[in-house]
Amino acid sequence: MTEARPTDAPAEGRADDATVAAQALRRLEALARDSLPRHGVHPASALTLLNISENATYAVDDPATGQRSVLRVHRPGYHSVEAIRSELAWIAALQSEQVVDTPAVLPAAGGDLVVPGRHPDGEVRQTVRFTWVDGSEPAGESLVEDFRTLGAVTARLHEHARGWQRPAGFTRFTWDYRTSIGPAGHWGRWQDGMAVGPAEREILGRLDAELERRLAAYGTGPDRFGLVHADMRLANLLVAGEGPSRTVNVIDFDDCGFSWFMYDLGSSLSFIEHEPGVPELVDAWVRGYCAVRPLSPQDLAMLASFVLMRRLLLVAWIGSHADTDLAREMGVEYTATSCDLAEAYLQGRFLASLDTTT
Repeated sequence: MTEARPTDAPAEGRADDATVAAQALRRLEALARDSLPRHGVHPASALTLLNISENATYAVDDPATGQRSVLRVHRPGYHSVEAIRSELAWIAALQSEQVVDTPAVLPAAGGDLVVPGRHPDGEVRQTVRFTWVDGSEPAGESLVEDFRTLGAVTARLHEHARGWQRPAGFTRFTWDYRTSIGPAGHWGRWQDGMAVGPAEREILGRLDAELERRLAAYGTGPDRFGLVHADMRLANLLVAGEGPSRTVNVIDFDDCGFSWFMYDLGSSLSFIEHEPGVPELVDAWVRGYCAVRPLSPQDLAMLASFVLMRRLLLVAWIGSHADTDLAREMGVEYTATSCDLAEAYLQGRFLASLDTTT
């Protein structure tokens, strides 16, 4: 988290912030570029920054082959090399069994999937390279239909996860109450979110307590809890084509881990939970999901809880990532709207029209 500055900070201070940001970007690019020869990519390849959130991702254009690929530079201290390899093992299984469309992992020159990038000062970060997939984030008039497709894709992921024999040493995060919004949250405490004062802490605390109660009652049986994508938000979907040829690629399994299957719906609505069209999107997602895998009335009755669990988790994420553009953009208003949603949920008004007999 960046240090807060007073609103009347001198121009030199803001210039200093810009200098630090530029230095950080140069550092990331140096780490990425150092890994290229180990990936079997020309060291003079063009690197175009695509995104910085948890990790940094670059488009890599290799002049020797004309090939474009994606390089992911992992943040330090989040996943072990074993955990990254576990993620990639699931992606490989999904690819080989044609469960969903997702970019393939490209092995490095020596066959390794996880390759270090080293900075001259000794810092090491792990990198992974993927095939390039054309497409854009779902939006506009097709969003409802895309959510129906997404529901079906999610159901196929869950069916695969339930029957897949995970390789020895497989290790990923668990996203249960305790490690999501509870005392051991992977993304910090929601109590430290932006603009969470006494009034916000009171209503979000009531939400927290009710979620804990309902999640415990729902339980973690194998029909409800297993390996999930855990971050299937719109930014992690690439849609291409029109009509019958339209495809939805699922990208970024970096947060995949063990949680409730229905949590994947909550992650799909990340940052748009308050939009008026959400009930229609949820209905489309459920119809798509149930075309592949049945949902019980108990599953359906918990959907609102998983949307609010994700929302509270994102309040924590914003607080612990206050130095990112997304956190600064969403922060204060996101917390206020979260309180409104919490009140609606506690009063039984959030997704109240959802048909739990589907």
